[in-house]
Amino acid sequence: MSPERTPAQGNQSTTAAPVPSGARWRRPPLLLYSYIASELLAPFFASFLILYGVFFLVRLIPLLEVVLALQIGPTDFIRLFAYIFPRMLLYIIPMASMAGVIIGFTRLTNDREILALKACGISLRQMLPPVVLFAAAIAALTGYFSIRLIPAGALGFKQLMFQLATEKIQNGLQAHEFTEALGDIVLYVDRIDEQKGWHGVYVSDMRGREQPLITLARSGRMDADMDQMQVTIMLNNGTLHNHDGLDNQIVRFERYQLKISLQPPTQVGKEDLTSRSRGTMSQQQLLQVAANNKPGSKSQRKYLSEYHHRLVLPVGCFILSLLGLPLGLQAAPGRRAIGIPLGLAVFIFYYIAFTTCRMLVEEGGLPVMAGMWLPNILFFLLAVIIFYRVNLERPLLPEWLLYGCAVFWDHAIAPVLARLGRLLRLSARRG
Repeated sequence: MSPERTPAQGNQSTTAAPVPSGARWRRPPLLLYSYIASELLAPFFASFLILYGVFFLVRLIPLLEVVLALQIGPTDFIRLFAYIFPRMLLYIIPMASMAGVIIGFTRLTNDREILALKACGISLRQMLPPVVLFAAAIAALTGYFSIRLIPAGALGFKQLMFQLATEKIQNGLQAHEFTEALGDIVLYVDRIDEQKGWHGVYVSDMRGREQPLITLARSGRMDADMDQMQVTIMLNNGTLHNHDGLDNQIVRFERYQLKISLQPPTQVGKEDLTSRSRGTMSQQQLLQVAANNKPGSKSQRKYLSEYHHRLVLPVGCFILSLLGLPLGLQAAPGRRAIGIPLGLAVFIFYYIAFTTCRMLVEEGGLPVMAGMWLPNILFFLLAVIIFYRVNLERPLLPEWLLYGCAVFWDHAIAPVLARLGRLLRLSARRG
């Protein structure tokens, strides 16, 4: 027989004590977050290595021309490649980040782990924080490369090119030998002392001339000016012989300067990294130069577009990484994973939109601020819409849009491709 409770005891058992405000805070599922993050990091690094290898091979071919032209050794080659390395990462890291998220969630979907997590009451919104942290970290790294390392690398590349070109001239200059390391200028020195001073100098200058301009001097030396990208040959106590048709002119001098603009291999592919251009300036310098130009001019828009370009791409990397989550969930056991092709298409469309908007900004077709940030705004809205539909377990696109795309493909694209295929087969048979 159970003991009887007093009224006081009954009231005490039925009245709930107020819950402290601190007790309502729920501890985040760190185990879940760490597991999802680990699933994203492995494909990210794998994608990074693959993309880096591809970009390295693409850059290596034009870089070999610079190596052979300046006779660069292994140490200088490593320095040279280190200077252009940050610019490569500006495109490699966003691609690898988006691919890492897509591949990670594709594997979780194919292994039914996403289904198991949903069965345990874990929604996509609860899986989002580790993806956001991962995307933010990658975007911060991309921003550091974009704002700091790329301008510094461009300046370092310029200095290294000038240094290597100057060393090639100095090392190629030997006593009692004619050297053509200066292009249209042929140089001969009878003796070189320990202080790199020249004695008995002969210079033949053919720049823009049919007959050479001959200079003879008792002594001289060469100075290099990195800021002006030129070398200056200082000659002392000599004569200058100018032969033009039947006229001969001899000029005696005590001191004569011959300035030569260096033209080393300054391009890697189609990209000029040695000129003092927008790519070598810091953010503060870009704003200062833009402020010194006429407001609304094309020159000012170019400098401002470069300023925003370095800020837009890291944010775009963040948005593309978030887009990888709903794209990776499009996989299913027994069904072909379409996340990677969709992610590649989204990545290509993003950079097409970004490049188009930047061209319009520089040509004055769009305002600078709105035009440069327009692709990020559009793709952020796209990411929100896609995530909302996937969270409700709906297809990425509405059915009417999918139906319209299918009709357009069947009636417009497919007949053209079939006709093109028939023409190719006929041409192959005739050939």
